[in-house]
Amino acid sequence: MKDKSEPLLSLRTFLAEAGDVRDVRGAHWDLEIGAIAELSYRMPQPPALLFDDITGYPSGRVLTGSTGSPRRLGLTLRLGADHTDESLVAALRGKPAQWAAAAKDFPIRPVTDAPLLANEITGEAINLLDFPVPRWHEHDGGRFIGTGCLVVTSDPETGVHNGGCYRMEVQDDGRSATVAAVPGKHGAQHIAAWFARHGRAPVTVSFGHDPLLLALGGTEVPLGVSELEYAGAVAGERVPVVLGPDTGLPIPAGSELTVEGWLRPGLTREEGPFGEWTGYYSGARRADLCLEITRLYHRDDPILLGAPPGRPPHDYSYMRTVLKSAMIHDELVSTGVPGIVKAWAHEAGGGRLFVGVAIEQKYAGHARQVGHLTAQLPAAAYMNRYVVVVDADIDPADLDQLVWAISTRTDPAEDIEVQRRTRGSRLDPMLPGGATPFNSRAVIDACRPWERLASFPRVAESDPAYLAEVRARWAGVLG
Repeated sequence: MKDKSEPLLSLRTFLAEAGDVRDVRGAHWDLEIGAIAELSYRMPQPPALLFDDITGYPSGRVLTGSTGSPRRLGLTLRLGADHTDESLVAALRGKPAQWAAAAKDFPIRPVTDAPLLANEITGEAINLLDFPVPRWHEHDGGRFIGTGCLVVTSDPETGVHNGGCYRMEVQDDGRSATVAAVPGKHGAQHIAAWFARHGRAPVTVSFGHDPLLLALGGTEVPLGVSELEYAGAVAGERVPVVLGPDTGLPIPAGSELTVEGWLRPGLTREEGPFGEWTGYYSGARRADLCLEITRLYHRDDPILLGAPPGRPPHDYSYMRTVLKSAMIHDELVSTGVPGIVKAWAHEAGGGRLFVGVAIEQKYAGHARQVGHLTAQLPAAAYMNRYVVVVDADIDPADLDQLVWAISTRTDPAEDIEVQRRTRGSRLDPMLPGGATPFNSRAVIDACRPWERLASFPRVAESDPAYLAEVRARWAGVLG
């Protein structure tokens, strides 16, 4: 039952409802938390882990794996707990557009009282290392407090807020942190606009909250739609916020630990490398904007929401796969192209790099049309590498079936087309240092040739209905 004393989007409410959360006591902040989390992601049913009694810290906790199962992600997205991977994607289809449209009906609700106000720290007393910030990976350049965070910025003209999930490395012995806002993303656009108009940019950051804010902060919410209002649409309730007294920007009232402050064009620190979602470290240390922290609030014994990336599967690769699969399917259908059966953004590609789409072929050129559209959809365009289009008898979520279709239904010289100078990322391990972040992507037509649909060799497998009968009759043998 929901604790009515907890604000909406409280991480503690989520933990009380999640069920499959394991307590881990006595782990060390330096690599051990990250290694335990990494091993947990590879379990058949990955649990969430709540680290407590962290070595060297009398208080402060860290949560990992918050969205790594159908149950926990279903609860996060308010779609229910009783789901499989496929039923969760099906339940999510159509929802992002509905939530975006409804966001305006859920404006943030400023409040003056919240549990996070229990402790307020200002000036020289601010020290992020008073909390058990992990060093997640062996070759990380430092301790990253921002992995599951929500960085709030605003448009200086319209006032519309944006919430993004950007990596943040602790700097200056805990007094500040770099904010690696991704170029081209809405938060980076806001920061640039503030710099141009006012010479500095206000920022607030939440480091512990309902993982719904993690999910939205790492997803392409439409420009001009506040992630906090979008979260209200998902939850069906206006999100209570504390307005930062220095910046005026909102802070989720359900947050565990928050800061506010300013970014300035000349205020930078060296940051990185960091083990990123591609599965590789992100290159050498480089200068990034550093947050001048003016104020810090935290609850007693606060919980940091950790979401360390790495080689998939990682902390949020499952979440991204589910969200992207539903969003890509919806966007394909919205183009008006017929015959879309299923889309799947594979976890092995971090939910972005490798996408499969199944279709019912309707006309000559249909498969190529779907492939090229998919590669440039808003939900799929960022750092996509491969799109594979298959017939409806192939499950695009099954990598074995996809590889079989590629192996038996393509002529490499005829069925692989390449798009060039497309939207890449500076996180791309294939991008040479300092190069402009373009990439290329392959569209693989792994459908049976249109002109041979009637004569293409028949698949050598039994009728599915007959197989179901045999499985039931011989359950003792087949399990």
